[in-house]
Amino acid sequence: MKNSQYSQVKPCGRLVRPVAPTRIPGRYLSHQEGLPKLPVPSLQQTCERYLATLEPIVDEEELSHTKELLAEFQKAGGVGERLQKGLERRARKTENWLSDWWLTTAYLDYRMPVVVHSSPGVVLPRLEFSDRQGQMRFAAKLIAGVLDFKTMIDNETLPVEYLGGKQLCMNQYYQVLSSCRVPGLKRDSVVNHAHRSRPPTHITVVHNFQFFVLDVYNSDGTPLTVDQLYMQLEKVWSSSLQTNKEPIGILTSNQRNSWGKAYNNLIKDKTNKDSVQAIQKSIFTVCLDAPMPCVSDELYHSRAAVQMLHGGGSRWNSGNRWFDKTLQFIIGEDGSCGLMYEHAPAEGPPIVSLIDHVVEYTKKSEMVRTPMVPLPMPQKLRFNITPEIKKDIEKAKQNMNIMVHDLDVKVIVFSHFGKNVPKTHKMSPDAFIQMGLQLAYYRMYQRCCATYESASLRMFKLGRTDTIRSCSIDSANFVKAMDDPAKQKIEKVTLLEKAVKAHRAYTDMAIHGQAIDRHLLGLKLQAIEDLTSMPEIFMDTSYAVANHYNLSTSQVPAKTDCVMCFGPVAPDGYGVCYNPMAEHINFAVSAFNSCNETNAAHMAQRLEEALLDMRMLLESTPKAKL
Repeated sequence: MKNSQYSQVKPCGRLVRPVAPTRIPGRYLSHQEGLPKLPVPSLQQTCERYLATLEPIVDEEELSHTKELLAEFQKAGGVGERLQKGLERRARKTENWLSDWWLTTAYLDYRMPVVVHSSPGVVLPRLEFSDRQGQMRFAAKLIAGVLDFKTMIDNETLPVEYLGGKQLCMNQYYQVLSSCRVPGLKRDSVVNHAHRSRPPTHITVVHNFQFFVLDVYNSDGTPLTVDQLYMQLEKVWSSSLQTNKEPIGILTSNQRNSWGKAYNNLIKDKTNKDSVQAIQKSIFTVCLDAPMPCVSDELYHSRAAVQMLHGGGSRWNSGNRWFDKTLQFIIGEDGSCGLMYEHAPAEGPPIVSLIDHVVEYTKKSEMVRTPMVPLPMPQKLRFNITPEIKKDIEKAKQNMNIMVHDLDVKVIVFSHFGKNVPKTHKMSPDAFIQMGLQLAYYRMYQRCCATYESASLRMFKLGRTDTIRSCSIDSANFVKAMDDPAKQKIEKVTLLEKAVKAHRAYTDMAIHGQAIDRHLLGLKLQAIEDLTSMPEIFMDTSYAVANHYNLSTSQVPAKTDCVMCFGPVAPDGYGVCYNPMAEHINFAVSAFNSCNETNAAHMAQRLEEALLDMRMLLESTPKAKL
């Protein structure tokens, strides 16, 4: 779910190296037409690879039972073959056999709150201001930067991204603006107003829990200048000084069925319905946050991470959000800055491209002369709050505060080295970091665990993600040998090199549509669609273990010195996101306080130690060549 971010990788022969995609200007639609369709891997290949991924995480007895089930599943004329044929038929008839299913099962059917459990946050570098003027000035520049990016989307001049000579699907860029999730009683939906005949021209700004519609275009269609935006934001600020308003936005943080019920109740009132629709239709949301509790510089990034993920609780900024909104930029009066996004329409990379563009834009000095035309007052959105809605708000506050107390987030800047060290040893930085995570986990728990790393399927039309299973037979051999005094250093280096190569090969397989997880999901969903009994391989203990990700990870590289963060996907798991820079790595590690076995700070420390030990191993061993 929230770990569906993007592993930017470039094929070179059989191996891959994470690199930034090259960008070539071009029209979106003509490029889209030339994209290949997502393939359906062969049944035999997936079954063989599935068994290999189970070997380090299940015991021998379970493994032999699964082997029997898979042999039965693959029999000629059997269940597997029938489901495979159904999938292949689906692939022929649709643009992408997976994308609709994935959107529904990973996001819209998921009933946990989007906060913590699905929506990632991004922490941007701290800003040099600590007052409202600085906050407004930066917010105005940021809005102008997003509108500048939007112009490229609207004109279809957004540079098409390429990876290893293959063009990537750009569809997600067209889903993130003017869109919003809408709660349902059993299943949510996503509305996108960007493609309407009269697309929206306003954003929403929220301050002290009060929402405003701010038109960001002049009557001639030109965007407002930074000065104009600043003046409008000043008006918003001075019209929302009361701090005792009901935090209507906190309703969006609730469990989805509860919010779906409260939503239907809320929009019975026409004023409320109009206000909600204004938020849903807006291009994006800007949250002007009150200052958060002061912390030391060392803890600043971790505190900013929770501000971006959930707002800090009902007495801080959690009511200053509309969590269903695809894009929310968060700017604190204390210089904290970042964003959070609702995950259903897109993965991390398009969001990061937008961030990189906006951050560069905010550094430029404003050269545009501001027209001296009076601008209309931004419109405050009204809500009529009945006793029942008030009760829903109170319940949402309680639930939010429970989530806030349960989430433990540690952000570290690993300053010892970045991509430079693995590259010196001819190793993929991503594979090197993933092996560091495997080693850290093994040292803490003396066992290997199912690990999710997201890989992009954007080489294919409407591609989303598949899973790189970072825990492999080779990674297990390396982590078990690393602290074994009986093993020679040269042997450990060989095992590390082998593990890194295996990870690179799996990554390459995944980005080319040949991984196992989405294929297995497709076979399972095909069985449900065919109304046949569920095949035993999906009722098997091994399948449950394989899908219980104690490590849910994602590499989200950016030019900006930022870090993305998200919650764990298992109650006893970790969420780990990282941005490898040239000479340092930004890590965000999350865990739940309600689990006694997990601790984000301990994991972050073990990860740091593991990476340093791996470097020492390579540097103290002669002839370490990949």
